[in-house]
Amino acid sequence: MKQLGKLYLQENFLSGGIPAKLGECSGLEELVMSGKLLNGSIPSSFGALKSLKLLELSRNNLSGTIPAELRNLSMLNNLNLSFNHLHGEIPFGGVFSNITALSLYGNEDLCGGIPQLKLPACPVIHLKKAKKRLHLKVILIIVVTGAFLCSVISIIILYMTKKPKRGFWLCLQRNSELFQQTYCCESTKSSNTGSSKSFVAECRALARVRHRNLVKILTCCSSVDYKGVDFKALVFEFMPNGSLENWLHNQELSESENQNLNLIQRLDVAIDIAQALDYLNNDLEEVIVHCDIKPNNIFLDADMVAHLGDFGLARLLHETKGNASREQATSSTVKGTIGYIPPGRKPTDSMFSENLSLHKTCKMALSEGLIEQVDPRLLVQSDYAYMDALVSFARIGVACSSEFPSERMGIKDVIVELLATKKRLSCPQGITIVPQN
Repeated sequence: MKQLGKLYLQENFLSGGIPAKLGECSGLEELVMSGKLLNGSIPSSFGALKSLKLLELSRNNLSGTIPAELRNLSMLNNLNLSFNHLHGEIPFGGVFSNITALSLYGNEDLCGGIPQLKLPACPVIHLKKAKKRLHLKVILIIVVTGAFLCSVISIIILYMTKKPKRGFWLCLQRNSELFQQTYCCESTKSSNTGSSKSFVAECRALARVRHRNLVKILTCCSSVDYKGVDFKALVFEFMPNGSLENWLHNQELSESENQNLNLIQRLDVAIDIAQALDYLNNDLEEVIVHCDIKPNNIFLDADMVAHLGDFGLARLLHETKGNASREQATSSTVKGTIGYIPPGRKPTDSMFSENLSLHKTCKMALSEGLIEQVDPRLLVQSDYAYMDALVSFARIGVACSSEFPSERMGIKDVIVELLATKKRLSCPQGITIVPQN
């Protein structure tokens, strides 16, 4: 919240220490956290709040000394630390030199400061003890840091002198299941420049994205296995309901476990993925083009929420000025698997040859008879509202898969149309919803 200007949290029941991260709110001008159950010390990070004018922390259980960094805040003209348990010497300079801008009542163990405060002088022995404690802290930090660096250096030397097997185990010893899966699939490990670049691209793409409809990456692993072969792995959040491919095209699985997605569920999947694509294309500083949207790369969690994964072919595009240049950059960069329109046949079906494609087939079906092209499992209702939603869904799919990018429906319009289709399908036939004034 670097642009946050004012934060008022007074007279609540929040407890615990004051977060040091508040010191990163560089635009903060007023911070009021009085009359609460806060404890611990005042973060020294507040010294970075150069725009701060008001700091109100009275009537808490704060302890420790007053951070000397606060005197460097040239804009601070109102500091109230009354009725806490602060102790030690009051800093000199800045707001601490202005008696009208400073309130320190109720902190009985404070000392020093400007004469107008009428506080007792700090005992010399107190200052000596403070300096001694400071020296001990410095020595302790040096010792701990030295020990840590020695440990790191030792590990690096040990790693460099051992056989490649060591790197493999360092990478996988925390997850035996991952080791077993990798060992079984040894032939699929990267051994060429192309897969290595794909791995780097996926890591780079996933490092900066956060969205509820994108598969969450848990960790990356790049090392060598026990044979000295490059080993690279991405560990993703587990998706209990598998891929969309299994739900649409795995006939044996569908029959044995009664797996089938009804029309509303398929609309939900399409809405989830459309929102993920809208985020990748429009909400990031550097546009991400996925390049490989297909059922195998769409995964369903325990609540049947769809997540987009597999960014191996993702392309990062710098922001360009003007729609035309951006569209040109996007269309010239996209590569990947042939497009897909759910539900129905796969785009690689043997029936699609010469000039016939899945897109053309579905486009013709919209005017010549959609029923023959629809997944039979969806033909469970014949009422007008249901069939209208089915046709609308198919129209959206056709509009999204045009051969030329300029003819495709924009992703934000896709979301609007999908939500409208789902709303029409969800409303009982014959009921009119009248908005209230």
